[in-house]
Order: sequence, then C-alpha cells, then structure tokens
Amino acid sequence: MKISDIRKEYTLKSLDISDVSNDPFRQFTVWFDEAVDSEALEVNAMCLSTLGLDGYPSGRIVLLKGVDEGFIFYTNYASDKGKEIEQLPKASLTFFWAELERQVRIVGDLEKISESESDSYFFSRPIGSQIGAWTSPQSQRIESREVLAERNKWLEDRFSKEPLIRPPHWGGYRLRPKRFEFWQGRSNRLHDRIGYELNHSGTWKTFRLAP
Repeated sequence: MKISDIRKEYTLKSLDISDVSNDPFRQFTVWFDEAVDSEALEVNAMCLSTLGLDGYPSGRIVLLKGVDEGFIFYTNYASDKGKEIEQLPKASLTFFWAELERQVRIVGDLEKISESESDSYFFSRPIGSQIGAWTSPQSQRIESREVLAERNKWLEDRFSKEPLIRPPHWGGYRLRPKRFEFWQGRSNRLHDRIGYELNHSGTWKTFRLAP
C-alpha cells in the first residue's frame, strides 16, 4: 500500500460549540478523563513544540505530570529543549487520542515551577529514575551506551553512601495557556474544531474553526 492511499474515516463522535464548557481547563479535564476511560496508550503523552536555537521548530514527546493554572512537565534544564525554552519561553502542546479520534492543541508561555514543587515530584519517582536524572547529560553527544552504564553504576555507588538530592539542572515547567483548540475527527474530513482564546480581561472567548 502506498502512503498516499492510507486513509481512516472518523465517525465516533461530534463536537458542537453548545456542548463545550466555557472554561477550556474544564473541557480538557472532561476529555482527558474520557481518554483515561478509553484506555488510550500513554494518555498523558504530549508533543512539546519549541523554537530551536537554529530557528527551526523542534518537537518531542514528553509526559504531562499535572494541571493547575497551567500544564506541568519535567525535564533537564540543560537539554536542547531547556536551552530553547530559556531563549524563547513560548511553546505549544499537542495531545492525540486515537482511540477517541481527538486532538487537543494548547499554546502558551512557559515558566519554571518552584524548587519545592520540583523536589516533591522528583522524590516521588522510582529511585532508578532519580539516579537517571543525574546520569544523562541530556541532548549531548556521547560515544556509546556503555558510557551511560558506567556513569549510572558510579552514581548508584555514590548515592548508596550519601543522600540523593535533586540535580540542580532538573525540574519542572508550567505552560500557561493563551489558546486552546479541541479537534474531533468527523467523516469526509469535515472535522469539528472548537477554539478558545484568552482575552485581555482574563476571560475566554470560544469560537468554531473551519476544518
């Protein structure tokens, strides 16, 4: 089969502006809970897109770890994504739940969360993941996997003799949204798209977009 012949007809659900909440966070929670119930694979996986240092868009899959007044994820601040965020703290998040034929896009500004919040999440992780945050010089070129294995073993020995702390170069970000888009697949590519935009007054404007 040719790639250009691959097609899927979306028929599961519909989305009307009269059906959605006035609050996009509440609407996201409804859809996220339904994605959990559908047993979607890696339900909290999202594509984080930033602007690369070379001016090209840069995207990668990261995991959503919390929702409050924004969307929280964790990473190495010295990684490529960390450097890109430091240069331009704006990004988009994209969720795709194939089981429900749904997509959510969120655009906003990024900020580091507090050190206490990062500490709290860091120490909730398995010990192997905690040491892994120390082990990997994320995004840097390395000679082989053996380099990581040797460093990981050395760190396991080190932290068996001294308290394990959170690496200063590792922590969380919060994306504070300015725009949301909820996409529901429909037949004949006439998909439903409902957008939200944050007004200067701090309220959300809701509108329908052409597919």
